[in-house]
Amino acid sequence: MQNTLRFNDALLIVDRAFKPFQCVAWSPQAGSGELCLSVIDRASTRLLGRTQLAANTYSDPVLLASVLQQSRDQLSQQGYQLEPWCMPA
Repeated sequence: MQNTLRFNDALLIVDRAFKPFQCVAWSPQAGSGELCLSVIDRASTRLLGRTQLAANTYSDPVLLASVLQQSRDQLSQQGYQLEPWCMPA
């Protein structure tokens, strides 16, 4: 059985996945356990992408890696150049 990720670990992974851009993450006050992510440019002037992750997604390393890679692919298709990244072991 694989290990689950803690919330703070998932935040660190998410932040690194979108370098050189900034990733802002927050949890809605409703207490749903979701993690909301916004990727913004380095000058904090343009929103590049946004997504919401359910707790079962960000706590599962395989699901999290898949969602992050899809988001990275979308940004690349829009012409944004991201630093190389892979899911930590």
